[in-house]
Amino acid sequence: MADGRILVTGATGNVGGQVVRQLLAAGLAPRALTRGTTGFPEGVEVVRGDHTDPATIRAVAEGVDAVFLMWPSPDTGSAAEVARAIAANASRVVLLSTGAVDDRLAEQTNPIGHFHAVVERAVVESGVRWTFLRAHGFAANTRAWAGQVRAGDEVRGAYGQAAHTLLHEADIAAVAVRALTEDGHDEAKYQLTGPELLTRAEQVRAIGEAIGRPLRWHEVDPDDDRTYAGLLPDDVARQVIGGFAELVDHPVPPTSDVADVTHAPARTFREWLADHLDDFR
Repeated sequence: MADGRILVTGATGNVGGQVVRQLLAAGLAPRALTRGTTGFPEGVEVVRGDHTDPATIRAVAEGVDAVFLMWPSPDTGSAAEVARAIAANASRVVLLSTGAVDDRLAEQTNPIGHFHAVVERAVVESGVRWTFLRAHGFAANTRAWAGQVRAGDEVRGAYGQAAHTLLHEADIAAVAVRALTEDGHDEAKYQLTGPELLTRAEQVRAIGEAIGRPLRWHEVDPDDDRTYAGLLPDDVARQVIGGFAELVDHPVPPTSDVADVTHAPARTFREWLADHLDDFR
């Protein structure tokens, strides 16, 4: 068990917020790094700042034993300095990375995998004890369809037969909390997935079943897929949509890492939907 305080970056996000709540449930008092200060339960020490700023990390990591680190931006210019600032204070870091990182490649060909690999390397080179959570599909990403679901009975998108597993953010956080508070996770690169493969079309049908209204998938040309318009930069949106093409014929099968670490089965997409019905109504 970690002896000191745990710093959680991205503490208002889907995963970071779950990490904060689960640490509290375990009887720990996390330090939450955020750009805002509202919405945290009692027992959380809230500090303001940008976790990609080394000066901020040097200040807020003082006195902590472990850090939950996220890096959602392709801008990795400060990653090495941030990692060194963490290593100067904390004994371990748990990094939320991506399943797009491929250790077989000298240079990552997937743009999302590339910048996460840069951050991973910075963490390793800092000398801190580390654990990487290489998460695959996030169930929360299906919220990008919420506007279409509210507006009608079909969801327009490309690669409807692309199949992948969808992770409940609570399961990612559960693995993170284990790695932050227990020994035995050093240098692990956990491949986190949900328990089942679902095509994008099947995901839409499952949303319809959950809200009690039939939904259908409408296949469009990839250039006409506007799912992430306004949610992601245009180049990142194209990368995400293009990545679905590979998943049509070569989906990533479910792993057992969530269950192996947490000793509980990974939650299904339908369980995630039950927790988030209001997002689609």
